[in-house]
Amino acid sequence: MAEDLQITASGSKEEQYQSLIPQIEGLLYGETDLIANLANVAAALKEQFKWFWVGFYLVKNNELVLGPFQGLVACTRIAKGRGVCGTAWDKAETLIVPDVDAFPGHIACSSLSRSEIVLPLFSHGEVIGVLDVDSSELNEFDETDAKYLTQVIGLIKFNA
Repeated sequence: MAEDLQITASGSKEEQYQSLIPQIEGLLYGETDLIANLANVAAALKEQFKWFWVGFYLVKNNELVLGPFQGLVACTRIAKGRGVCGTAWDKAETLIVPDVDAFPGHIACSSLSRSEIVLPLFSHGEVIGVLDVDSSELNEFDETDAKYLTQVIGLIKFNA
């Protein structure tokens, strides 16, 4: 249950992920509703790391459409290959952007976003969406985030 989420404010980023991942697994256990699970994952990540924005975009009619998120109002639709999210979808790979202003074609849903990580969501080998995480700090994300966020999205059942 969400009210049982234990936030670990101390420790390394890796230790924080290691504490959070089993809790996310518990939140998802037995729940088959994808939207509910995406909402809880976004909330748990935002609570733990205090990032600026955490959310999901899902592929619908050949574009990314805003799904469950935590943070300020966001862009609703993103074309394939456009911005960080559309590029991660198009390339089917995780993108770590230390400075969004330096990313060609960055979509500025908020001028407060400074760095970003986007991970593709796969089902049957196809990208069906992305996890998008934004920070108000430069250089917020690294390979540690990529590793553990990949584990987090691996817990989500996209075919339930």
